[in-house]
Amino acid sequence: MVVLATKCYVDGEARERTLDSLSSMIADDIGDLDVESDVGLRDDGFPSVTVEGPDATAARNLLRSRWGEITPHFEDGKTYVGTLEGWDDDGFVLDAGREIRIPRDELGLGQGTPEQIRTRFGLVQHAPLHFVYGDPPSLAPETQDTLYEWTRGDGRLNVNSATRAEVRATVNRAGHAEDIVTVERLGLLEQSIVCKPNTDPPGLLASVGDYLRAELLCVVP
Repeated sequence: MVVLATKCYVDGEARERTLDSLSSMIADDIGDLDVESDVGLRDDGFPSVTVEGPDATAARNLLRSRWGEITPHFEDGKTYVGTLEGWDDDGFVLDAGREIRIPRDELGLGQGTPEQIRTRFGLVQHAPLHFVYGDPPSLAPETQDTLYEWTRGDGRLNVNSATRAEVRATVNRAGHAEDIVTVERLGLLEQSIVCKPNTDPPGLLASVGDYLRAELLCVVP
């Protein structure tokens, strides 16, 4: 079994749609392997995937690589994935199956309070982030590089509480299909709308915000 490092935190029909979407994505990920899979959901919101068959080991490794894994054991210096659960003046709090607190000085994302940093880089709640376990833990270089790259691009609008298909449909409904490059998947319910060079991220937020019951944060170059 693999516990994926992304969360399902919506309820009712939205939860059913989200888990159906996850099952389809997992089928795409491991569909070429000789395995059968079953998707469940832990009480803490992390999906668990049971995999059986001759290629089960390869399938589990592929899912770990694709989504990250929630594990009960951590080793100093190793990189893991947690979801952004909270922030305060002292730093970020990630959920990696247990609370991981990354001090402000270990974020590596420049000046400002953790709240200002979160807003500047468009880090919506529950977004998966890589961290290096240690005393203290630190944000992983690969995540730092990705976030800085966002600020050097043409702008983004990051969203939580919606699947990629739902975000794409919302952009189309709001009449902005021609104003974006694509919708990148950050996690199961966290997406990043990549803007075209002449698209204003705050303007896009104002336009699509009425259609989405979600947190939306801009990344402005």
